[in-house]
Amino acid sequence: MKKKTQGEILNQMSDREVSLQLILTQLIILSLSLIGSVFLFDDLLEGWASQLHPDVGEIFYFGVLPGLLVLFIDLFLLYRLPRRMYDDGGVNIKVFRNRSALSIIGLTMIVAISEEMLFRGVLHAEFGYFIASILFAVMHLRYLTKIVLFISVLFVSFFIGFMYELTGNLLVTITAHFIIDVVLAFWIRLGKWGE
Repeated sequence: MKKKTQGEILNQMSDREVSLQLILTQLIILSLSLIGSVFLFDDLLEGWASQLHPDVGEIFYFGVLPGLLVLFIDLFLLYRLPRRMYDDGGVNIKVFRNRSALSIIGLTMIVAISEEMLFRGVLHAEFGYFIASILFAVMHLRYLTKIVLFISVLFVSFFIGFMYELTGNLLVTITAHFIIDVVLAFWIRLGKWGE
C-alpha cells in the first residue's frame, strides 16, 4: 500500500481538525517548557522572571524591527522564487485561509509564546544558542525536505536566537516570532500567498 503524502492527508482533514492538531502540538510544547523549567531552573519563578523584561525600546529594536526584516526577506523570496519552493504541503494555507482575524491573532500568539518559551526560555537558557536554534529548525519537520523553507526557518531560528543572545529577553523573541507569524498568516488569509 502506497504511503500517503502530507498533502493527501491534509486534504482528508477539515480545517478544524488541522487547527486542533496545531493547538494540541502547541500545548505539548508549552507543557515541555514548563516541565523542563521545573527540572532545569534552580529557582522556577526567578528562572522565568529573569527572562521577561517589559522594556519597550528593547522589544522594538530587537523584536519588532528584526521581525519586520525577516518578513521583508520572506516576502521578497516568496515573489522571486518558484511557488513550489515555498510550498509547505498546504499546512499553513489549511490553518489560516478561512480563519477569522481574531482567531489568527490568538493562534499565532499561542504559537509564538509556547515555542519561544521552550526553545529560547528553556533550551537556549540552559543549553545555549546553537542547540536551541538547531532544535527549533528541526522541529519544523515538514520543512526538512524543502530546502528553501528549511534554510528560511534555520535563518529565522538563529536570527531570533541571536536577539535573545543579545538581550536575554523572552519578550523580544516572542514579539519577533509573533510578528512574523501573524503577518504571514494574514497574507495567507487575504489570498496573497504565492500570487
